[in-house]
Amino acid sequence: MCGIWALFGSDECLSVQCLSAMKIAHRGPDAFRFENVNGFTNCCFGFHRLAVVDQLYGMQPIRVKKFPYLWLCYNGEIYNFKQLQKQFGFEYQTLVDGEVILHLYNRGGIEQTASMLDGVFAFILLDTANRKVFLARDTYGVRPLFKVLTDDGFLGVCSEAKGLINLKHSTSLCPKVEPFLPGHYEVLDLKPSGKVASVELVKFHSYKDEPLHVACDTVETLPSGFDLETVKSNIRILFENAVRKRLMAHRRIGCLLSGGLDSSLVAAVLLKLMKEININYPLQTFAIGMENSPDLLAARKVAAHIGSEHHEVIFNSEEGIQAIEEVIFSLETYDITTIRASIGMYLVSKYIRKKTDSVVIFSGEGSDELTQGYIYFHKAPSPEEAAEESERLLKELYLFDVLRADRTTAAHGLELRVPFLDHRFTSYYLSLPAELRIPKNGIEKYLLRQSFEDSNLLPKEILWRPKEAFSDGIASVKKSWFSILQDYIDQQVDDLLLEKAAEKYPFNPPKTKESYYYRQIFEKHYSGRSSWLPHYWMPRWVKATDPSARTLKHYKSATQE
Repeated sequence: MCGIWALFGSDECLSVQCLSAMKIAHRGPDAFRFENVNGFTNCCFGFHRLAVVDQLYGMQPIRVKKFPYLWLCYNGEIYNFKQLQKQFGFEYQTLVDGEVILHLYNRGGIEQTASMLDGVFAFILLDTANRKVFLARDTYGVRPLFKVLTDDGFLGVCSEAKGLINLKHSTSLCPKVEPFLPGHYEVLDLKPSGKVASVELVKFHSYKDEPLHVACDTVETLPSGFDLETVKSNIRILFENAVRKRLMAHRRIGCLLSGGLDSSLVAAVLLKLMKEININYPLQTFAIGMENSPDLLAARKVAAHIGSEHHEVIFNSEEGIQAIEEVIFSLETYDITTIRASIGMYLVSKYIRKKTDSVVIFSGEGSDELTQGYIYFHKAPSPEEAAEESERLLKELYLFDVLRADRTTAAHGLELRVPFLDHRFTSYYLSLPAELRIPKNGIEKYLLRQSFEDSNLLPKEILWRPKEAFSDGIASVKKSWFSILQDYIDQQVDDLLLEKAAEKYPFNPPKTKESYYYRQIFEKHYSGRSSWLPHYWMPRWVKATDPSARTLKHYKSATQE
């Protein structure tokens, strides 16, 4: 996890523009570099480094003797860089996994490069010999990337939007900053003036398609067919493989643990594999909640079962409320459920950075979208519609859960790893018949739970623990975090302000005091950038004015039993 930043064709003094790059310094607390591009005085790269692999030669932009005309700035991890080296006979000059991008590009161009990378990435590749600039982002947008491109060819690229919004440019008072689409690469021509012109934007991978890099995966060809035992076995094999490949790190590995199914499975498999490869330190797991919250109690059970070194972070309502503005600034969104769920993750990440030496943090993001874990999936009219909704959620992950997970951890210089979003695991799960993937017997993620039932990885009551609304999972037994937030915000936003919300904020107008409060803070830091969020996250197939699961009938009946 790092922070990348680059400018091409700047009219303004680069030493002034470079101040914008400091807005993402939190992403790389270990080292920092600016580098101008030879022959293009108005083009430069900025890089903030979190050293996770090759601590000696890992600075960027990466340049190697074999390809002196290539410049690479990337944020991510390429898990199959050794397999690609073996398959194609690449000769690496460093131990940096991203060096493989240069070799793949030299061998087969940008399309093959993006398609063959098994990992998470956002990169800027400059080819001065052919006067091309390439941008690319992984399938689910696990690693963030934003860009600004003006009509006269000034290009700015950054890991977070905050590194671009204050750039100066002669022809534009407020250049349009927008997220770069996941699963795409863009080709741009580089002119002698340093300006660029976009040539094409190409979708290189769809999450339903088996990725091209399967050809050099470490897991053999899986048995075909959809009989239940075969499917369950394949799910276990691919999930374990997803965790195994993500063990690549020279820094200490930890794991977020809410005590829910997803993070518990990740932690249990992670600890099992760490023992197998003789990692000689205990796995640190981290849970957050208010005093005696359900998540804390469940996480304690899991940690005791798997034998991790467990840390509990207890926060009170005042600490949660005080963090709201910092969280919105970090997130760059005003989405209601994203902000609510981010507060706990932000505070636990802060604890990890200050109190421990864990840097590479595993988490359970992506499972709810992939395995139909949200409570409203119980209301799906048909298995086919549930499957379509699952795909829509995966497509929009970069706007919601993946955004939350990246920004809350990156704000504290941590690197996130999300095995549920492994390309091969997700493409296999999505290839299964729709009726296999729906909730059954009133229980969501039924197939995933079934697949691990006989593994003894987790206590049965955790494996079959129903989904908690996040705001309830971290809440105290006396009062939910959801209720605490509502009570506080009710005092902050006047009824009259809410009545006139649509006049003040015509795009995505706030419908509740809570959403109005978040929007005010967002506009304070990112005025006029409301289009970054195309729509609020809301459940489907139910009449909902609030995204929280606790407002759904199915959830209420389950929690009141």
